[in-house]
Amino acid sequence: MTEPRAILFDLDGTLLTMDTEAFVKRYIERLGAYTAHIIEPQKLGASLWEATKHVMQDDDGTKTNAEVFQQKFLDLTGLAYDTVWPVFDQFYADEFPVLQEDCGPHPYAAKVVEEAKRQGYHVVVATNPVFPGVSIIERLRWAGFAAEDFVHVTVFEEAHYCKPNPNYFREISESIGIPPERCIMIGNDMQQDMVAEEVGMQTFLVEDYKIDRGVPQHRVTASGMMKQLYDMLVSQQGPFIKKSE
Repeated sequence: MTEPRAILFDLDGTLLTMDTEAFVKRYIERLGAYTAHIIEPQKLGASLWEATKHVMQDDDGTKTNAEVFQQKFLDLTGLAYDTVWPVFDQFYADEFPVLQEDCGPHPYAAKVVEEAKRQGYHVVVATNPVFPGVSIIERLRWAGFAAEDFVHVTVFEEAHYCKPNPNYFREISESIGIPPERCIMIGNDMQQDMVAEEVGMQTFLVEDYKIDRGVPQHRVTASGMMKQLYDMLVSQQGPFIKKSE
């Protein structure tokens, strides 16, 4: 019996065309304006960054990212959960969809995902789970997908680690029941995506919207534009795992 194989796809800057820095700036500004009646926008922004940083550094694994974020954010702001979280929830329902603006499906994203499925790969969305699930599902929609198109999507409310923690990739591997050595991580971020090689995954660095902060550097199995990724997948060259391996 052929052992299963999986391809993990980053979302922002990989399946979804996005200038991440510009998007985050718009997001913070809109959320700040939406919640200004309960917290000063500058304090909100600083608290969001600090709480998110805390989540990304957390390595305990006993709480979900949502639980870790919530506790830190409330401690930083002094706000009560019942005061702020219903407003956050309403923001994601009312305002977050407006943030799409310059984001959209990558021309080769659907082709790559469809071909991966055709070849029998289990496909996963391995986006950094620092946003509520509703916002991840919305960004998937911008990219032309639904959560049901994938066997697993990493979300804030379920994940216990973030990129670039290697345990983030181990948790995905355990969740889908496929060992890391039979997984390929595809993403545009050298530091946050290519760290998957540390747990034994093969990697492909997408260069269309490449992010590279310089350090640390990771071993990259292959790299190129999304079109090159598609061509490699079709020809089963580069990092791709053959069924017989």
